[in-house]
Amino acid sequence: MKILCVFGKHNYGNPARGLSYEYANFVPAMRALGHEVSFFDCWNKSLYRDFADLNRSLVETVVREDPDVIFFVLMTYEVWTDTLKLIRKLSPAALVHWSTDDSWKYEQFSRFIAAFFDLHVTTYPAAIGKAERDGLCNFFLSQWAADSSRMRPPRPARECSRRVSFIGSAYGDRGRWIKALADRGIDVECYGYGWPNGPVASGEIADIIRDSLISLNFSGSGVVLRNMRPCRDRQIKARVFEVPGAGGLLLTERAEGIDRFYSVGKEILVFDRVDDLAGTIKRILADREMRDMIAERGYRRTVAEHTYEHRFQEIFSLAARIVGRRRSGMSSSRNQVEGELVALARRHAVSPWLAGFGRALSLPFQLFFGPRRGRRAARRLLYEVSWRLAGGWCYSASGWPGRIFYQDS
Repeated sequence: MKILCVFGKHNYGNPARGLSYEYANFVPAMRALGHEVSFFDCWNKSLYRDFADLNRSLVETVVREDPDVIFFVLMTYEVWTDTLKLIRKLSPAALVHWSTDDSWKYEQFSRFIAAFFDLHVTTYPAAIGKAERDGLCNFFLSQWAADSSRMRPPRPARECSRRVSFIGSAYGDRGRWIKALADRGIDVECYGYGWPNGPVASGEIADIIRDSLISLNFSGSGVVLRNMRPCRDRQIKARVFEVPGAGGLLLTERAEGIDRFYSVGKEILVFDRVDDLAGTIKRILADREMRDMIAERGYRRTVAEHTYEHRFQEIFSLAARIVGRRRSGMSSSRNQVEGELVALARRHAVSPWLAGFGRALSLPFQLFFGPRRGRRAARRLLYEVSWRLAGGWCYSASGWPGRIFYQDS
């Protein structure tokens, strides 16, 4: 099949932050399955004048490429719901959305945009029940996986030059975990945005993992409400599969459902508290034979069950059936769609009073945080208010956050 991927080439659309996980892992797996893959970058805002230009460019790309499947990974409102409806009219392609963080994004994002796709793929089991509650019947439960092109058998402990490593951005409570380990005499080599070592190229990640006796993973995904009480949520991250696939020993913060994918204690190791984590590290560093045995079992399980080829085969089989039913059902000419795009661009245009509102909203934040961070804080406030009060309108061409704060989104 012909697949058009719509996500970012770089993390958060910023080339300085390296290739995005999706670009580095999804595209090779799709090509390995024999699909013809093209790409549209919807995260890098420097490529477009505004969101109207981005959405027009996407529609033009769909017309030019005529794909069978359009595979989206969206951040927020960069692709309008209006545009998704237009693409449905113009193209027989199956629209698939891979949702990355439904543990916290379901309430503010997925429940509003899922209906505009044929298939909304989630990695968060609880999202399925929420979708049924909200009348959404197109949710499909999948999971992160490992890139088969980067898989390598584990290196024996005696050949590893690193003891304990962690690869990932320094956000949330990760810094506190690392400091708590240092206080207990355990130094962790950290790589990623926000750490002193900085980010590493995607091609180096597997080498660092394979060269480490232990590779850490943290599962925290922010604060969610349960029974009207705020609590920290944990979710299965992509690194859970990437570490054993690269030949490393995974020591990960426990997350719900992880035992569906690996045998805990035999193929991977988990922790809940810092003393638990520190004790496990010391035990593994003292027993290199156990380390090698667990790493080998985790690697074999990953090869057998947890590659993106495994995940995408099922997703694209469903998508193929959708395309087959739709090829004869086109409803709009390209001239009609052009007229609708012009109308959407007009709705997205920023009037003088709306621009003034944006400046007034930004001013107090800029005085406190500075020009750039101030505008980003103002955009965040407007976004949080918009989805709560106006729901799906926030993700349309008319939504205020995207109209006022293009570069800050």
